[in-house]
Amino acid sequence: MLKRYENFLEEFDRELQEYFSKQKKYIKCRKGCTDCCIKGEYPFSRLEAEYLMYGFVQLDKTLKDRIRKNIADLKREKENFKGERFEYKCPFLLDGECALYERRGIVCRTFGLAYLQEDNRVRLPNCANIGLNYAEVYNAEKGEVLLNNPVKKDLRTDSILRSETAEKYNLECGEIRPLIDWF
Repeated sequence: MLKRYENFLEEFDRELQEYFSKQKKYIKCRKGCTDCCIKGEYPFSRLEAEYLMYGFVQLDKTLKDRIRKNIADLKREKENFKGERFEYKCPFLLDGECALYERRGIVCRTFGLAYLQEDNRVRLPNCANIGLNYAEVYNAEKGEVLLNNPVKKDLRTDSILRSETAEKYNLECGEIRPLIDWF
C-alpha cells in the first residue's frame, strides 16, 4: 500500500507543481517560512500517518527523541485544552524545517494555494491574513478575493484522497483525524 501511495504522491506532486507555477506571482512560500506549521490541526488520513511514521522510524535517535518530546508536550497541552479547536505547532517542525518533508501530508503539500471549494467559494491559505500568499488580491475587511485563476479543484485532504488519481492507485486511506490524534 505504501508503494502505491508513493506512486500516487509522485503524480499528485507533478499536478501541484503546475498549480504552484500558475499562481507563483501570489505565492510567498520560501524555505524558512513556517507560518503554516506553527498553528493548525493538520488533517491526516490513516495512510498518510503510516507513511509519515515509516519515515520517522528511519530518522536518527536524536531527531526521534526531539519529536517524541514535542508529541508528548502536545498531548499534555491537548488534555488541558478547554476550547473548541486545538491548534498546535507541528511536532515535526525542528529548527525551522520539517524533519520529514518528503513524507509530509497532503495538507502540507497543498498549503499555500488558493482553490475552489465544493461550494465554489475561493479558499485562501491562512497566511493571506498576515500579508503573505494572495494578500494583494484579498480584501480582509470585505472578505473579497479578487483572483481570476484559483485552482479549480478542491484541495482538501478528503477530496484529494477521493479523487480519480487516488482511485487509480487503489488507495485505502482510512479515516482522517488531526495529526496529533494519531499518536
